[in-house]
Amino acid sequence: MKHTVKMLAALVLSAAAIDASAQKKPQVDPEGYLTYSLPLTTITLEVEAVQEKFYAGPYARYAEKYLGIKARQKDETTFQLTEITMTPYVEADQDRRYTVQVKEGELDATFLKLSSAGLVSFADGKFAEEAAWRFPIQRKGDFSDKGISPNLTSASTTLYKNSKKSSGKVSVQQQNVVVEKSLEKKASETADLIFKLRQQRLKIVTGDTDANYSGEAMGAALNELSRLEEEYMTLFLGYSETQTQRMKFEVIPQAGRESQMYVAFRLSDTAGLVPADNLSGKPIIMEITVPEFEQIEIPEVDPKKAKKEARLAAKHPERTVDAYYCIPAMCSVKLMDGMNLLLQDRLPIYQLGQESSIPVNIKFAEVQTK
Repeated sequence: MKHTVKMLAALVLSAAAIDASAQKKPQVDPEGYLTYSLPLTTITLEVEAVQEKFYAGPYARYAEKYLGIKARQKDETTFQLTEITMTPYVEADQDRRYTVQVKEGELDATFLKLSSAGLVSFADGKFAEEAAWRFPIQRKGDFSDKGISPNLTSASTTLYKNSKKSSGKVSVQQQNVVVEKSLEKKASETADLIFKLRQQRLKIVTGDTDANYSGEAMGAALNELSRLEEEYMTLFLGYSETQTQRMKFEVIPQAGRESQMYVAFRLSDTAGLVPADNLSGKPIIMEITVPEFEQIEIPEVDPKKAKKEARLAAKHPERTVDAYYCIPAMCSVKLMDGMNLLLQDRLPIYQLGQESSIPVNIKFAEVQTK
């Protein structure tokens, strides 16, 4: 029984080893045939976004009352696009592969000018030229540190109330009680301190002070006053932490598709840049406009010229094959965030172009022997 179990285990291991070796072995085209692919255009997007984590100040609700400015009231995380780079790349289209039979003694497809990727380079377009667009972060005017006088003032007024005279006497006792300052009281005192710092800075600059500041001493004093003011202002305006996020996305246009609109990627309020299949963010749409190809008129064949070419061809041992190639479509590519245009460029897209063929002769050549 043990011997049988060992044999079964050995067979399983050997079968697994054979299967692993079969998986590692690359697929090879049949001998005597040359295989080539037509080109495929892939659009690569390198996207940069800035994440802002904002923390609201504890005195934000009193900023307008005591400082005359509006402050953000709630903590929030936002993302904003800052740069997009769009680059077209060319690769082999595995759905459009062709084979040419090449017998021994014939030139190995010298009619094909192959690139390093095995693509037929009949086109003369330029590729991998990137188009980069930058988006400045939108900021509003900040006047939070401009005022030097308090936002509140006092005014005298007269209050009237009905009262009845009484001959009775009332005894009033005064007592000091320690109570916690309200949040508004703290905000009021902090605002007063901010204005005092600004007034002190103005006095140093104008020389309206008993102390003498000059050179580095004046600069150090002004910097320290500005630092203190900035710290106190964060209690009203809050503060932000930012970091940059970079992601790369690819869009492969599909031939025969009725709508050439694709979700390139998405922008989430919480996760930032996410792939197109992540439905948590708003979509960034790529719209491709394909031009219409005009039908080319085939010229009439001259009978005399055709007979002459046939006689010349009969004198040479040649074999005619059809070489397939593709004419790319120069498409207009737009990247849209809703109705806002983020990026626009013209790109050559092979799979949306026209496929054609050309008859090519493979000439007989002498076999070189060692």
